[in-house]
Amino acid sequence: MTCCEGWTSCNGFTLLVLLLLGITLNAIPLIVNLVDEGQFLQNPISCFEWWFPGIIGAGLMVIPATTMSLAARKRACCNNRIGMLLSSLLNVITVIGAVYCMLVSLRALSEGPLICNSQVNSTSSCEFSFNNLSNIHPESFDLQWFFRESCVAPAEVTDPTLSGTRASDGGRYSLNFSSKENRHRMIHFSVFLGLLLVGILELMCGLSQMAIGLLGCLCGVTKRRSRIV
Repeated sequence: MTCCEGWTSCNGFTLLVLLLLGITLNAIPLIVNLVDEGQFLQNPISCFEWWFPGIIGAGLMVIPATTMSLAARKRACCNNRIGMLLSSLLNVITVIGAVYCMLVSLRALSEGPLICNSQVNSTSSCEFSFNNLSNIHPESFDLQWFFRESCVAPAEVTDPTLSGTRASDGGRYSLNFSSKENRHRMIHFSVFLGLLLVGILELMCGLSQMAIGLLGCLCGVTKRRSRIV
């Protein structure tokens, strides 16, 4: 196995772990909402888990390149120049999926969960569009919705579970996980920060495999040595 094939095989295992992690992270807010609210489509934690950055971007779009790269371990598909070139081309899909996952995660981290934006937590405001996806303003990426003692205006607090974010001693911040607001903020922050890291790592793996695949195509790979039993 040459260094090209070895790197391809290593990339395959890395992408496999990352795509499983991305799918799991994307599913967390959906499962939590189903367990807490008993509903699957209404009252989501945020709009952005329904854009499936981990399930589609970091998950399904990575499967072709992962399968091709894992085949290098047995020297099956990546055992020739055409296989290495195909591995490089399939990683273009991986790069696109990783960029999509990163963009959605950045938008989600800049906006915060629905509970911080509106008390009307409905998927009707979660319409997907490429304009919304690219509408990220650097000045809004300060995570104030996460670091403030409460992201809900006092006049909007109608649910008693939302008032648990303030302690009784002079309004000092208290991290109370029994509060619905704090749960949503922590889940939203953890999930999309994790998806952002997954997207970055997949992007690095995809770009490196594109370069390695082209190198293997140009320079060639080792051939099997026939064994006489």
